[in-house]
Amino acid sequence: MAYPNVIKEGGRKKDSYLCEWVNREENVHLLRKYYAFIKLDHNDIIKELQKLKVSYITYMDTEYPVLLKEIYQFPLLLFYRGNIKLINNMHHLAVVGARDSTSYTQQSLEFLLSNDKSKYLTIVSGLAQGADAMAHQIALKYNLPTIAVLAFGHQTHYPKSTLALRNKIEEIGLVISEYPPHTPIAKYRFPERNRIISGLSKGVLITEAKEQSGSHITIDFALEQNRNVYVLPGSMFNPMTKGNLLRIQEGAKVVLNANDIFEDYYI
Repeated sequence: MAYPNVIKEGGRKKDSYLCEWVNREENVHLLRKYYAFIKLDHNDIIKELQKLKVSYITYMDTEYPVLLKEIYQFPLLLFYRGNIKLINNMHHLAVVGARDSTSYTQQSLEFLLSNDKSKYLTIVSGLAQGADAMAHQIALKYNLPTIAVLAFGHQTHYPKSTLALRNKIEEIGLVISEYPPHTPIAKYRFPERNRIISGLSKGVLITEAKEQSGSHITIDFALEQNRNVYVLPGSMFNPMTKGNLLRIQEGAKVVLNANDIFEDYYI
């Protein structure tokens, strides 16, 4: 997909350029993700965002993350709530794992993120139940910045069990989505979201992954994007970490302590 100029450099004219661009007929085929957004009247787009307390950046803005712009089909727009300054930390670490993660994920993340050097990291994940929620919660526990990447718009949420956590991240972290606020949940959007989780990050850590885990989608994106892939060691007798062992066979770096990650981040 070719990426045209969503918004020309225009300072205060930024919002008017956005309204104009999304309503041009010739751009509609580029905007499958933004169909619901385009349905708004020309002059109501920005008012709608303001009413919902959702802000946005475009790929032409200085705030747009440098690493994300490197990936294939990077998002044209990022909608957000929270502290946008967190998005350009070059020490982002994505955490992925099973939705039914065990205490092994919890204990391992506690061990890794309680390290004093972890204060330089920003933890990125997808706000799903299991490993994602654990990563965000432990980051908050140790006062680490954390970014949640949604697979739907900001006026939607799934699963219900992570809503309170999301509200907390919006207060002191950052919640982003490439989808306009009213975009509903759809299965295909979760893999689309995963490319952003890895794209934002310098490395991706697998905590627990079954052989057919959805976490492998994020890891495949990470490899395509030339990101570091880290894996917690697993047991050959434990199906929860069979995917970990397979990734180790393929060359992923085994993490035995926090320095195994820090040395690649030059921390």
